[in-house]
Amino acid sequence: MTTSAPRVNVQLVADALLGKWKAERLESRALASDERFHTIHGQPMDEHRIRALSQLQQLADAGAVQRAFPSSLGGNDNHGGNVAAFEELVLADPSMQIKAGVQWGLFGSAILHLGTEEHHKKWLPAVMDLSLPGAFAMTEIGHGSDVASVGTTATYDPEAEEFEIHTPFKGAWKEFLGNAALHGQAAVVFAQLITKGVNHGVHAFFVPIRTPGGEMMPGIGSEDDGVKGGLNGIDNGRLHFTHVRIPRENLLNRYGNVEADGTYSSPIESPGRRFFTMIGTLVQGRVSLDGSAVRAMQAALTIAIRYGNERRQFPGASGREIVLLDYGQHQRRLMPRLAQAYAMAFASERLLTVFDEVFSGAKDTDENREDLETLAAGLKPLSTWAALDTLQEAREACGGAGFMAKNRLTGLRADLDIYVTFEGDNNVLLQLVGKRLLTDYADQFKDGDKAAYARAAASQLGDRVSRFGLRQLGQSIADLGQMARSIESLRTSEAQRELLTDRVETMIAEIASALRDATKDVPKAERAQRGEDAFNAQQHKLIQAATAHVELLQWEALTEEVEKLTDAGTKQVMTWVRDLFGLGLLERNMTWFLVHGRISGQRAEALTAYVDRLISRVRDHAVDLVDAFGIPAELLRAEIATGIEAERQAEAHAYVEAQRAAGTWPIHEKELRAQAKAEAKAETKDAARR
Repeated sequence: MTTSAPRVNVQLVADALLGKWKAERLESRALASDERFHTIHGQPMDEHRIRALSQLQQLADAGAVQRAFPSSLGGNDNHGGNVAAFEELVLADPSMQIKAGVQWGLFGSAILHLGTEEHHKKWLPAVMDLSLPGAFAMTEIGHGSDVASVGTTATYDPEAEEFEIHTPFKGAWKEFLGNAALHGQAAVVFAQLITKGVNHGVHAFFVPIRTPGGEMMPGIGSEDDGVKGGLNGIDNGRLHFTHVRIPRENLLNRYGNVEADGTYSSPIESPGRRFFTMIGTLVQGRVSLDGSAVRAMQAALTIAIRYGNERRQFPGASGREIVLLDYGQHQRRLMPRLAQAYAMAFASERLLTVFDEVFSGAKDTDENREDLETLAAGLKPLSTWAALDTLQEAREACGGAGFMAKNRLTGLRADLDIYVTFEGDNNVLLQLVGKRLLTDYADQFKDGDKAAYARAAASQLGDRVSRFGLRQLGQSIADLGQMARSIESLRTSEAQRELLTDRVETMIAEIASALRDATKDVPKAERAQRGEDAFNAQQHKLIQAATAHVELLQWEALTEEVEKLTDAGTKQVMTWVRDLFGLGLLERNMTWFLVHGRISGQRAEALTAYVDRLISRVRDHAVDLVDAFGIPAELLRAEIATGIEAERQAEAHAYVEAQRAAGTWPIHEKELRAQAKAEAKAETKDAARR
């Protein structure tokens, strides 16, 4: 008796991927399927900029951008649904998507979250309907991710009751700003607030920069960034300010206010905490980039896997050419990335859920906000890097066809390149995650808990013992040389979770120990410098630890979804996908696990062999798995993913078979030579018998 092979219920998986905001995602996909919103390949920059602005107006007119704004102003107070819908726009035209993000996700959101109700009434209606296009002037050419150190100043003049916005040197010029070169009429400008001779740190100000007719306001200069590596539908540019006066009321004063006489007050006493609270309200940019990057990964894999399942190359034993996706190396290129895309998609949904809980007010606690900031700082780097990696691998896997603009891969690759840098450089963001992990580690000992110290010491002792190979020896004895036993110990979710968690905890403990030892018994006068030097020496390891932590979170998100499944066939296939992701993480980081004695050499060897088996299994369901991404043809818009290659292959095969049936197919020289050789051999045998 044989059991039937498991099958994927595509709709079931598709629904899981659509998540909580299924309706908003489908609504956005339907709107974005309209060709008015689609990229025109090779369109000149100036024309693309005009088109992108008109696309924004069409989005506003369609009611597609108001979801997150207050219901009192015509919005829906739907923060999670707003980001979910925004993520879907990346496959229409990334320039349109990011320009929309500048207008409503940055400029509008800054007014919403940093301003008060008076500011909302005064400016948000015009922001929402696009009669007030704006820029988000945070980044400076001289500081980049170091927002707390921006050079632009906002000095209060109590006699005039005005702030004076000024960029005192070129390094303080606001740079890379969408809508700054042409379309923006106002900007939210981040500057050091100075009043009564005291710098109260970075605050946000509403500053008009152009007249509705496009003329620059007095004291404001603008320069066009020109052609970029991608996203050329956005008019990025620089802004600089020379003693520009604005009313006191233009300070977005939710977290810091200046009275008419210049007295400063804030509901948050700590300047550092105040700064991070203000910046934290703008986290949705990172959240939306994470989801958008995942959507680009899904598109790239859909294109490459559909094409690879149809394109044939080199004759096999049957005489017919072999489908690309049946080659082991082709599977190795795409199947692990397919598993990664699933893990990242479900992790992105978790991030979006936390985001919505905070901004809807359902769970707006300090702890939840801190978790949100850490999650966003961790997931955005890994997904944006993975998107670029997947787009490049998919491009190569599609050969010359992948290089054609009409098949989307090169265009998406160029447009998403900047994702790894804006809304926070990826390495800087992962450093923030690492610092949070160190803080959480240190909190275990903040009360001088002797038991906690003992547990940590015992763990470190265990690490030292394992380095002598005792753990590895025990594994080898337990496995008794059998490959099946070697891999059985790694297949369970419990074993994968334990290994992935242990890696993070051990890495953080080692870094913390190194930092502690660096300042131990050091004179107080030297301690700060010694600590800074020690942290710098551990920076690379800290980023690796943060990466390992985020990978664990992605694995957990995928595992949680797999465990929810009730359809047996779907659950089996998705378990293979989960195992491919989890065991793939172990394989990629095998050096660490071997050096730290967590896995024996025999199990490492068995792991790679089993990953190959998983890849083969997932390959059989690869088309169903990308179909579950649910990307409509109008959004995918890649000719090689339409079935056209299968038609070409079928036509070629039918032609050859018809020629052979008719006896008109020419004999290949090799066949003729083989036939002659066989005849000569037969004649020799006959002669010998005679």
